[in-house]
Amino acid sequence: MRSDKPRSPSTLLPFAEPERPAKVHTAKVDGASRGNPGPASYAVVMRKPDGSSEFEIGKYVGRATNNVAEYYGLIAALDYAASHGIERLRIQSDSELLVRQMQGRYKVKSADLRPLHERAQKLARGLAFFAIEHIPRELNSEADALANVALDRTSSSGVSSSSAVSRGAADSPAASSVSSARIAAPTPSEARTVRRESSAELRREKSDTLDGDTRIRARYSNGALHPLEALDLNEGDFVEIRVTKRRSSS
Repeated sequence: MRSDKPRSPSTLLPFAEPERPAKVHTAKVDGASRGNPGPASYAVVMRKPDGSSEFEIGKYVGRATNNVAEYYGLIAALDYAASHGIERLRIQSDSELLVRQMQGRYKVKSADLRPLHERAQKLARGLAFFAIEHIPRELNSEADALANVALDRTSSSGVSSSSAVSRGAADSPAASSVSSARIAAPTPSEARTVRRESSAELRREKSDTLDGDTRIRARYSNGALHPLEALDLNEGDFVEIRVTKRRSSS
């Protein structure tokens, strides 16, 4: 017998987003790291439901990886919402890793990211409505610019303490709470900019399974690489392959 009764949220398809209510704030977040890890910053651009500006900040947080900086931006937005009575929040980020981990599609095995992910999840559960979505990098230009301004100001002044550029409402509690990591001034060796995830890092961090490099030997045969040593891998893991040709021992 067919029932026309609406399905409860628990019976929706995996990753299905609930119907979006009215009066939702939108926050675009970004993280940057020069050196990865290296001098890092995050940025938040939050808008009211009518599209007007609610809160903007770009903050230098010290030495960190790009992915850690991305989480700092997310937590800053969630902290601001919690402390200012915002109950409905939509997050937009160009970090596929951050978004998919928050959606539960990617596992979080990195020791650096796990506590940040847990904190972000806890804050998100405290909202009446929360959604997070991945957007193209070109649509996140405002947050990207704020993050870079924070890095540029710190690099040019050589300061060793946290610094921030903010507009709109007062700084979020996250401005101090997520920047408790050791602060280190940029060094000449860190001048080369590595923005966001490189393609290799994204492939590695998507599964967060590798804590270091493992060198193995493999034989190429019939169009495939056949490892000569046992691999400690789980089904679905991503790996990065660097090929070095060697002379055959035969």
